[in-house]
Amino acid sequence: MSGPTLTRWLTPPDVAEQLGVEPPKVIAWINAGELVAVNVAQSLHGKRPRWRIDPRELEAFLLRRQKRPNAPRAKRRKLVGVTEYF
Repeated sequence: MSGPTLTRWLTPPDVAEQLGVEPPKVIAWINAGELVAVNVAQSLHGKRPRWRIDPRELEAFLLRRQKRPNAPRAKRRKLVGVTEYF
């Protein structure tokens, strides 16, 4: 019987490097609640949190921010003898 497997949690600089952004951007996503992270600092009420991001949470974050193609819009027929004002 095997125990739970531990994944390597990522730091904000790790995530920033993967995504090609600066670490403060990753921390802003965490502070905005967009990217789920865990504070592993010794004191939870300290001034300097130490964030760790589960790779699965990073994947979910990226999927939520993924651009999907818009559904094709139906073309409007021009009505003969009707003036459109919009």
